[in-house]
Amino acid sequence: MKLAFVGGTGPEGLGIAMRMATAGHQVAIGSRSTERGEEGAAKVREAVPSAVATGGANADVVADAEVVFLTFPYSGQQATLEALGSALDGKIVCNVVAPLEFQQGVGAVAVNVPGNSALQESMAQLPNARLVSAFQNMSAEELQHLDHPIEADVLVCGRDVEAKQAVIALANQIAGVRGIDAGGPSQSRYVEMLTSLLINLNRKHKTQSSIRIVGL
Repeated sequence: MKLAFVGGTGPEGLGIAMRMATAGHQVAIGSRSTERGEEGAAKVREAVPSAVATGGANADVVADAEVVFLTFPYSGQQATLEALGSALDGKIVCNVVAPLEFQQGVGAVAVNVPGNSALQESMAQLPNARLVSAFQNMSAEELQHLDHPIEADVLVCGRDVEAKQAVIALANQIAGVRGIDAGGPSQSRYVEMLTSLLINLNRKHKTQSSIRIVGL
């Protein structure tokens, strides 16, 4: 498949892109500038020599993508989606955004989102896109350690059943990872908030923890 990563130059976007390139997918790394997108693609090719990876401006990389990943900070979501607008119509869009902020002496803190979750806000902005959320709880560091499997479940939320199944199938192609249908858009709030908990656990215990659901 052709996969695009909007804001894909950060650690999380690059990590998922590297794993998808390892699985044989074509990946395109987007950024606000063409140069930064191309630099991101070069990092993917360096990590995965067999990768078919290109880079460019966000609007350019989504044009022919079958699945688009949103991998930027929550603070940039509204403006970025306003800029892309109808370019995402009809596409499967996977929102990886976790609304959080860092407070001195506290660590990562989940941000209260007026629309209840980043996914629900993005759905309101992109009514014609096939939106789901996933991958918020995965360690960017672990994703980029390509020689190691990741013991983790990826919780996928959304209303579009086929879109969820497509993202679950992509998650299942990462060694050690299992994609799980976690319900509708309203459930994404709780998945997103777990990200700040995991960040704080990792800092406290100097590790890279993940989510695993037992009993399924």
